[in-house]
Amino acid sequence: MNSTNKFKKFQLTKNWYNKTTEETTDLLETNIDNGLSEQEAQARRKFFGLNKLPKKKNFSVFWLFINQFKSPLVYILIIAGVVMFFVGNWTDTIVIFFAVFINAIFGFWEERKTLNILDKLKKVLKTTAKVIREGKKSEIPREKITLGDLVFLNAGDRVPADGRIIRANNLSISEAILTGEWISSQKTREVMPETIHLAERNNMAYAGSLVESGLGTIIVTAIGRHTETGKIATMLKEVKEKKSPLQKKIAKLGKTITIIISVIAIIIFIGGVLRGDDMVEIFEASVAMAVGGVPEALPIVMTIILVIGMERLLRKKGLIRKLSSVETLGSTSIICFDKTKTLTKGEMKLAKIISPDKKFCFKIGALCNEAFIENIDKTVDKWKIKGAPTDKALLVAGIQQGILKFELEKESIEIDKIPFDSEYKYQVSLREEKKQKYLYITGAPEKLLKISVKKQGWKKQIDKLAKQGLRIVGVAYKKVNVNKKKILKEDIDKFNFVGIMSFEDPLRDGIKQALQTAKEAGLKPIIITGDFSQTAKSIALKAGMKIKNSEIIEGIALDKMTDDKLKRICQKIKIYCRAEPKHKIRIVKAWQTKGKVVAMVGDGVNDSPAIKQADVGIALGSGTEVAKETADIVLLNDSFEIIIKAIEQGRIVLDNLKKSISYVLADSFTSVILIGMTNIIFGWPLPILPVQILWNNITEDTLPNIAYAFEPGEKNVMQRGPSPVKTPLLNKEMKMLIFGTGLIDEFLTFLLFWYLWKKLGLNLDYVRTLIFGAISLDTAMVVYSYKNLRKNLWHINLFSNKWLILSSLLVLISYSLAIYAPPLQKILYTVPIGIEGWILLFIVGIVSVIIIELTKLYFISKHKTEA
Repeated sequence: MNSTNKFKKFQLTKNWYNKTTEETTDLLETNIDNGLSEQEAQARRKFFGLNKLPKKKNFSVFWLFINQFKSPLVYILIIAGVVMFFVGNWTDTIVIFFAVFINAIFGFWEERKTLNILDKLKKVLKTTAKVIREGKKSEIPREKITLGDLVFLNAGDRVPADGRIIRANNLSISEAILTGEWISSQKTREVMPETIHLAERNNMAYAGSLVESGLGTIIVTAIGRHTETGKIATMLKEVKEKKSPLQKKIAKLGKTITIIISVIAIIIFIGGVLRGDDMVEIFEASVAMAVGGVPEALPIVMTIILVIGMERLLRKKGLIRKLSSVETLGSTSIICFDKTKTLTKGEMKLAKIISPDKKFCFKIGALCNEAFIENIDKTVDKWKIKGAPTDKALLVAGIQQGILKFELEKESIEIDKIPFDSEYKYQVSLREEKKQKYLYITGAPEKLLKISVKKQGWKKQIDKLAKQGLRIVGVAYKKVNVNKKKILKEDIDKFNFVGIMSFEDPLRDGIKQALQTAKEAGLKPIIITGDFSQTAKSIALKAGMKIKNSEIIEGIALDKMTDDKLKRICQKIKIYCRAEPKHKIRIVKAWQTKGKVVAMVGDGVNDSPAIKQADVGIALGSGTEVAKETADIVLLNDSFEIIIKAIEQGRIVLDNLKKSISYVLADSFTSVILIGMTNIIFGWPLPILPVQILWNNITEDTLPNIAYAFEPGEKNVMQRGPSPVKTPLLNKEMKMLIFGTGLIDEFLTFLLFWYLWKKLGLNLDYVRTLIFGAISLDTAMVVYSYKNLRKNLWHINLFSNKWLILSSLLVLISYSLAIYAPPLQKILYTVPIGIEGWILLFIVGIVSVIIIELTKLYFISKHKTEA
């Protein structure tokens, strides 16, 4: 057989865990003692490629900046700026492009800042591995590992590739990045059944997993994208980037505004040509309408509101990577998460000990143990304990009782030991104490009972604890001959059973209250775990969730289920156990096809495809870099409470965005109607100039809108339930309010223009200055009407947001500067006004507010009547 066919045979071979070590080495044509030759390794590397995943394209700062201009509203402004440039109006050109550029700079700066914060979280991983080639041990770059290589594993190593275990000495590997489970897998050489779940393949080691204790050797069976981690990376690549609900709604709104403005601009242009108006005047009228209709401040204000929400959440230890995800949180209705590190702390802690001699039980647990204190010279509260999770838990349990291993070992000398092995599920220590010798043993209680002399009543106790989802360790001992120096097979019998210690992964502080808050907020929590159903159910019940057996399903059942059936039943399922990455992404998609906004919480590589598929991807700060890179939000302290607070913040942001959008569109609508009526219907000169509109939009639109970002959440924000994804950004009442406000303001300003210019024949610059002021002051007062869209002014605290008060004052100051500062008078074509002008402007503003509040009162009363 030539090399190519031989190598293809390697690739076609599957289920290495179902083959003996001899079959595996034969199939991969590797010498179990000498490994591959350098020549053979090079040939295989040439065929299979390097042991690495395809590189992600480097992030481009340039394209991040360019993306800030991708908006229909920005396109209109750019076109308006170009038109003003060609007609020679330099002032308007500069002001328009300045507004566009400032928005781009602000959005770019904020998104770049979040990426810089995430970069600081990255950790450097070991990039080499120890192999045997031509009978010699050597350390090579992990990229050069190939199929058939023999790789040595030691405590602290990251497994460099997928491989079949061929040697194992107390080898314990944490596969949390793949399975999500915190309990390490005890490795063995034994053959596994063909249908066994990935998390139970104890004779395999997978790329990226961490060796926690012991020694081992693997023969490499998969590298790069063909590893289990690589398959997840491929799955991740297949998940397409998608827009958030807000982005979709804003894009739709932007297109609608673009079409309306374009149509009116064309009508103005045609009307001007038919009347024989000067072409420069026609262009200026069209541009004035376009500039008036485009809410220039909206992109800036939206970014600021999202950023303020992001900053608030960051103070609560939630890092937002994608700004739009802040708003999406407000619409979230489904939260999918693993129980480990989300509901629980992800650590083993003593839950219960049953023994007639508890002190002796703790002593055996401490001595028959391979865990150790790394920094014993420090104080107890700073001790770092290394070893397998069960050994660490036993050692900690003893320390908490004042039983210290290093103190015991002064009088208890270890003569021999049998390390823990997943095949026989126990470990034994032969010790000499006061001229007597003892065998201490810890391990699976059912195994220990079989080799113990007194067993009555213990099985019932063990079964009871097992039903609670606890990890149980049995403890036993026997006295042996004082001359014994080695543990023999026949010694493993006739032990005295001392007791059992049960361990749990304790619930996180505050998790019960967080889940209760989630329930009140209309959120549905879904547990997706790689653990067994009994354990998952037990923890869910402890956390306050109500779970029936019919609401639990296993991954193997999902494999036999179509996507359509999963969509039909997903509403009834609360726990998915023994779940794999392919299951997680299907569960998320099933809910999305039902029109739900889904948040996915995870920390491992196995969670990444589902995190990316979800509407809001959330990664734990202690999780893998892949999960954090994929996520929209990173929880810096791994707390489920932060997710609930993030959703609350998302709802506040969504409320504030609606207030802001309603306010700014009402103002823009006023300008469009005003210019349209005076120019199209009557053929009058522009009542307000483009540069004045831009000044207004940059000051009286932007300043109050920024202040909306600081609006505190309404009291019932977490009792209203999530906003359905299909709910329009602006509901019917809001659209009518915008339309009504626009018409009222337009009618008032039109009457003012007609009376001052047409009736009284006042100077056009003076009249435009008053119209300019009427729009400025009107919106500075109307801004309080939009402060709460569900209540009238007399039912809310007008002083709860100091920034809103400050913004109104700044609008007055900016208008004063525009009409009294000589440099601005030249740029904005304004003239000073007297006290009578100011009185007139305030009257217009007060009338406008009264009419808007009456409109709100009608809608509020209507809702109460319908309720």
